Amino acid sequence: MNTAFLLIIFIPLIEIYLFIKIGSYLGAFNTILLIALTAIIGVWYARYEGFNTLKSGIKQLMRNELPFYEMVSGAALAFAALLLIFPGFATDIMGLLLIFPITRRFFLNKISQRYQNDKNKYEREFIEGESEDLDDKK
Repeated sequence: MNTAFLLIIFIPLIEIYLFIKIGSYLGAFNTILLIALTAIIGVWYARYEGFNTLKSGIKQLMRNELPFYEMVSGAALAFAALLLIFPGFATDIMGLLLIFPITRRFFLNKISQRYQNDKNKYEREFIEGESEDLDDKK
């Protein structure tokens, strides 16, 4: 099955399960309050880290370097903020892991290693040769 399809099905199921389990332990009001609090704090911290990433990218541009990590990190921070806005505990945990620089770097390294492995797997060898246009000889 397609990975996106599985994620669309299983993430809400996991979130509902966690809502029920945590809600039965903390109570409905406290659970809702906790979800709102994680969203507010997470988005605020994502904004803070986003500005730090932007400053780092500007410094690299001033040194005439390509701020590749900062661009990818900024996209990861935007995705983390989106995960934190969605109500739920599993998405909040993933969002928080992406916000902190240490875990964000770990995830980005794993993704880039996988991309490099996939890229190397599909590289082909090229055979050099010469070609001749037969229409030009007429």
